[in-house]
This record gives sequence, structure tokens and C-alpha cells, in this order.
Amino acid sequence: MAREIALRKLTQRAHSRAELAQAMQARHVPQEAIDEVLDRFTEVNLVDDAAFAAEWARSRHEYKRSSKRVITEELRHKGIDQELIVEAVSGIDRDSELAAAREIAAKKARSLSGLDPAVAQRRLAGALARRGYGPSVVQQVVREATTGSDEHW
Repeated sequence: MAREIALRKLTQRAHSRAELAQAMQARHVPQEAIDEVLDRFTEVNLVDDAAFAAEWARSRHEYKRSSKRVITEELRHKGIDQELIVEAVSGIDRDSELAAAREIAAKKARSLSGLDPAVAQRRLAGALARRGYGPSVVQQVVREATTGSDEHW
């Protein structure tokens, strides 16, 4: 039963070891069976938390434009070890966060045109902050977007 649960979950998308264990525990699978199946799946590379974390971080940053902080929290929630999280998000530097935040701001700025500049700045800052971007990134991107000081705008 544990094997079938894990295989069913893995056909949907990659999962962390902790996610698979949680799914099996929810179905009242004995812990020794969970450990046995997950150890075997790890041996044959069906479960690899390092690869899962790296791919999750890359795709979330590239496609959803999520910040490093948000990705770190998502991986922590999925049961990934802190060492693996640090390694997975190490490729997300300030420049890539700025680029992602600028893309978000460019899309959001279109809907804010015509508003009072203070209101537009506040809404843009809120949108970026909700995506997990830090104050320095938010301030820089909002300043660039609303003053047109950067060639991206």
C-alpha cells in the first residue's frame, strides 16, 4: 500500500520525502513500511530531496517570480532540510530578484496608470511585498517604476 501511495503521488509531480511520508501516514501506513519504501525509492532516485529543492526553487523563481524568501519558506514547509534549502536558493541573487521584481512591476504598473502617484507607489510596493521581496528591492523597483529613472521603464 505504501508503494502505491508514493507512486501515485510521484506520477502527479515530484515530491519531497517528507511529503510522501505525510501522505502515507495520513493513510495509516506503518512507519517501518514508510521508511522501507522511501529508502528504496531514494536508492533508485525516485525520491531526491536535493534535486527536488533545486528544481522547485528554479521553477518558482523563473515562472512565478517568487522571491528567495518565499521559496525558502515553501521548501521548509515541504520538509526539506535547511542545508538543502540554502543550496537550492543559492542561485537566486539580488540581481535575479531585482529582475523578477521589475517584471512584476512592469505588469502591475500598467493597471496603475492614471492613479495618483502616491497611490500607485503604495499599491506597487504592496504587490511586491506580498510576493516576499525585501524592502530594499521593493524601494528600488518602485522608485524605478514610478520615476522612469531606469531604462527598463
